[in-house]
Amino acid sequence: MSGTPAAARVCVLTAVLGAVWCTLPAYAADAPVPWGTAALLAALGLGCEAAGRRSPPGGPGPVAAGAFLLAAAFLLPPSAAALVAASGSLAGRVEQPPYTARRIWRAAQRALTCAAASWTYAALDGPATVGGGGAAPDFPRALLPACAAAVAFSLVLTALDGIVLAAAERRPVHRTVGDLLPLALGPHLVHALTGLMTAVLWRSPYGPLSALLVLLPMYLSCWVFAQYHREQSAHRATIRALVHAVDIKDTYTRGHSERVGRASVLIARELGMDDRRVEGLRFAGILHDIGKLGVPTRVLRKDGPLTPEERRIMELHPEYGHEIVRGIGFLDEARDAILHHHERLDGSGYPYGLSGSRIPEFARVVAVADAFDAMTSTRSYRRARPVSAALAELKRCAGSQFDPRMVGALDRALRRHGWSEADTAVTADEPREPCASREPYMSREPYPSPEPRSGVPAARRDAPPAPPARSAAPLSGPSRDRRR
Repeated sequence: MSGTPAAARVCVLTAVLGAVWCTLPAYAADAPVPWGTAALLAALGLGCEAAGRRSPPGGPGPVAAGAFLLAAAFLLPPSAAALVAASGSLAGRVEQPPYTARRIWRAAQRALTCAAASWTYAALDGPATVGGGGAAPDFPRALLPACAAAVAFSLVLTALDGIVLAAAERRPVHRTVGDLLPLALGPHLVHALTGLMTAVLWRSPYGPLSALLVLLPMYLSCWVFAQYHREQSAHRATIRALVHAVDIKDTYTRGHSERVGRASVLIARELGMDDRRVEGLRFAGILHDIGKLGVPTRVLRKDGPLTPEERRIMELHPEYGHEIVRGIGFLDEARDAILHHHERLDGSGYPYGLSGSRIPEFARVVAVADAFDAMTSTRSYRRARPVSAALAELKRCAGSQFDPRMVGALDRALRRHGWSEADTAVTADEPREPCASREPYMSREPYPSPEPRSGVPAARRDAPPAPPARSAAPLSGPSRDRRR
């Protein structure tokens, strides 16, 4: 505990002394402690903690342990419930140092919370409602003491967490408790119902073995949830790794992808999309430029306008991106957005010259979010446009370049939620001027592609490239070809 702040050490020591005081009545010669029940519950608690070592945070082990703690509070007097809670916690997983101090703190914390829950349960005459000894359980009266015990459990647990965090990290106690209590209360109420059913079956003629029939389905459902949690974590790690790879290679777009993902989510929610599609659009916005991994670094970081050949290479990045993410199944519709986010509603975009409703919906959303962030981001060589000016430009180009429905959704979302200064962080990625360009070298007509692409009119494929030129347009930045 040498690295622990002195105030935190005092908190841990005080909690340990309080836990020891709570367990003292159990050692009295005439204490009405059912030691057989306590030993069996302690063994089951140790099993839950052992399972928790192999499961992710929030997995089946910790969740089942919460139900066992409240079952112990319902079946045992406060002193014995505290002993059961402390013995199981000493064997639990500790992920961060100092390991010994954290393990001792958690054991003392759980002993105090379990004792508080048991005192509350006994004060409301909870033991008389679970039956046993030939008496039937008293429902729904049994629910009140069980839920009150869960509330007491949550209050003591979050209060202790708030105190130790205030001592160790100088956080305000009331703010920490206010943040933790809503997160703890719901799960503990669910644990209370499971613990109550466990206690009822435990006291029934079928005995403790029947109580496991309640806990086993809960454990399996928690295991399924933990697997889903692990899968989602793997998805997020995959996305972070891909975005980090782009940020390393192309410093011009650092931070841009995250903001495009955020703007895409605003549009999706305004359109009333379900949570699954909103999450997919967030992935699409974040990964829309992943194809830049296939573009040579000399092209990405070149100062000044691109040559016709370099521009052709740059315009391949949507197809490179689609190939990179082709095998990532969970991206689903996001793959279409990565491939088509540079298409325009009038068919003058790339890579395939799609128009109107032929452009996937996700791509139309990301196109608006991408252009909005490009205009509102501050770059090293020019200031950002105001949000109102960027929205005016998007509206001017709605119907020709952008889907008016997506532009309207972004406008409504920004009026409702705003777009903070933190969202327009400094970046160096150069925007493609929306709609009709004000600079000759940024003409709407793309340079011809290295290979003919299906769906692109021949007249446009054969059109001569617009000559690169410099312009002094005040809102479009220095003379640098687009990198989006």
